[in-house]
Amino acid sequence: MNAAKRLEIFTRFRAANPSPKTELDYTTPFELLIAVLLSAQATDVSVNKATRVLYPVANTPAKILALGVDELASYIRTIGLFRTKAKNVIATCQILLEQHGGEVPRDRASLEALPGVGRKTANVVMNTAFGEPTMAVDTHIFRVSNRTGIAPGKNVDIVEQKLLKFVPKEFLHDAHHWLILHGRYTCTARKPQCWNCMIADLCDYKDKSPMPAVV
Repeated sequence: MNAAKRLEIFTRFRAANPSPKTELDYTTPFELLIAVLLSAQATDVSVNKATRVLYPVANTPAKILALGVDELASYIRTIGLFRTKAKNVIATCQILLEQHGGEVPRDRASLEALPGVGRKTANVVMNTAFGEPTMAVDTHIFRVSNRTGIAPGKNVDIVEQKLLKFVPKEFLHDAHHWLILHGRYTCTARKPQCWNCMIADLCDYKDKSPMPAVV
């Protein structure tokens, strides 16, 4: 795919959704960090359902730490891997209090040093909470990048680096939101809705899905 096509793709994404947002509910960088940590191998819907009950009770490192692992687990038990995530969240809260004054650090190294926080989670927090032009490559972005030809790569690290290189600078801040939403609702895994896709004419995918027959 050439630069002109990429420019047009992101121009269309921006025109359709000028201010894309994460679908995770949060009001502070800490709430976002915990929501993203909980979202690994879980849906945003399931995370939001849990945090809507949890955050009114505990939404700071000190308050969540005071709950302890077992009580925190009771709030998030509807989320996959909730026991492991509860342990990671409690450990993360302790580190935030001991090493960062209870604040979420803005740098990658400090974020990735937190239990349960990998590169993708750090990228989401840096981008969404602090406005950094990072690229959090999840399964949706990996699929869309490869299927469309925007930034093909054999693994998430290669796709991330290609996106950072190929996405026009003016679109970098919002690009990962547009790509996630496109993968979640249009360029879906099993049967992409190519007939309803705003970038179908620019996409390199050969086996485009036809419009379903009306029953």
